[in-house]
Amino acid sequence: MVLAPAQLDRAALQRRVVRTLVGSQILSGVGMACGIAVGALLAEDLSGTEALAGVGTTAQVLGTALLTIPVARATAARGRRVGLRWGLAVAFLGASLVLVAAVVRSFPLFVAGMFLFGGGTTANNQTRYAAADLAAPARRGRDLSIVVWATTIGSVAGPNLVGPGKALAHTLGLPELSGTFVFSLVGFVLAWLVVDRLLRPDPLLTARALDAADRDERSAVSADVVADPTSGGVAAVPNHDVPDHDVPNHDGSMRRGLAVVRRNPRALQAMLVMALGHLVMVSVMVMTPIHMQHGHAELEVIGFVISVHILGMFALSPLVGAAVDRWGAPPVAMAGGVVLTLASLLASRSQAGWSGLLLVALFLLGVGWSCTLVSGSTLLTSVVATDERPATQGLADVLMGLAGAGGGVAAGVVVGSLGYSALASGSAAVGVVILVVGAARVRQAGADVS
Repeated sequence: MVLAPAQLDRAALQRRVVRTLVGSQILSGVGMACGIAVGALLAEDLSGTEALAGVGTTAQVLGTALLTIPVARATAARGRRVGLRWGLAVAFLGASLVLVAAVVRSFPLFVAGMFLFGGGTTANNQTRYAAADLAAPARRGRDLSIVVWATTIGSVAGPNLVGPGKALAHTLGLPELSGTFVFSLVGFVLAWLVVDRLLRPDPLLTARALDAADRDERSAVSADVVADPTSGGVAAVPNHDVPDHDVPNHDGSMRRGLAVVRRNPRALQAMLVMALGHLVMVSVMVMTPIHMQHGHAELEVIGFVISVHILGMFALSPLVGAAVDRWGAPPVAMAGGVVLTLASLLASRSQAGWSGLLLVALFLLGVGWSCTLVSGSTLLTSVVATDERPATQGLADVLMGLAGAGGGVAAGVVVGSLGYSALASGSAAVGVVILVVGAARVRQAGADVS
């Protein structure tokens, strides 16, 4: 349902949309974090080798990227609600397959389940864009970041359900490491229900209706007035010089997104910031449980460290969003590059097992990722037209997911051959690249002003 523009109180509707998205993020955050906390350990258990420990998380990250393609197309054609429901439903199916794989001890089935499990992250990623559809430009960063922040509650709680998950697994007769995926199933179902019942009217479809009304108003106001020689008066002549980006286009394909990026370097810079930030975060995070297990850290301690990392990813995002609204996205992206570099260097110097240095490093790793995600997402949303958003945002998340998947694969190889310290040191170098990209955008913006 889309209300007529005259019926809309945009600010009130935006507040309702944000509240609904916050609720869905909390619930789906529980579902995703539970799987992330034990994914590498379950992969190692089922495969029987440490070399394949990162494959499960890598499959999940790759699934996140590739599942974004149909979600973006569904969103462009039928709105945010349809796209989010699709992603959450696929994640539920993936969690179910992981449970079956754990019972029958099938590593290939586990990998397939983790691939589909990535639909939950796809939905979470697209939710932040839904928060920006109707946001006023001056509040776009804050509204987007509030929804990102909401993931904190579920995501921090998720890893700490590892202990209860073991108890639940024993009660249900399941393998010990699979119990937390039961919590994932519940979280995805509840998040699906929140989106289905409460995300009405659809924010993207409503934004399109408002944009169409604005176009009609501009067309009426900008009609050329010329002299009418037959009457001595004036006559209004319609202005047919309408920019191409004002023509509605509901194509959510990646080809459409690439076409937008080719003519919009600002969109490309936003995508690079998000993709590189995700590459650093996933590369270090995915192998941290293995690094800790090498030092004989308990499962509950590993879950605690991951929960603190996720806290860093989401808890400070409202402050990051406020900084974006005040100082702009590029300076915040630069700050993200600095923090990711520092976090990676600290992780490279941490000992195996439990250490306070590793805890600080993982927290900062999350904060740096938050800076790149919020700044890149806000910049991308602000520089493309409403009808182009699903395609470009989908392309951005595909690239971000592929970067994370590549990082996950490389992380396992690097740790297996060179060690965790070498992996973290290499990630620090990527953090410097993010700083350079952000600085380039600042210089370009200064040139545009002058």
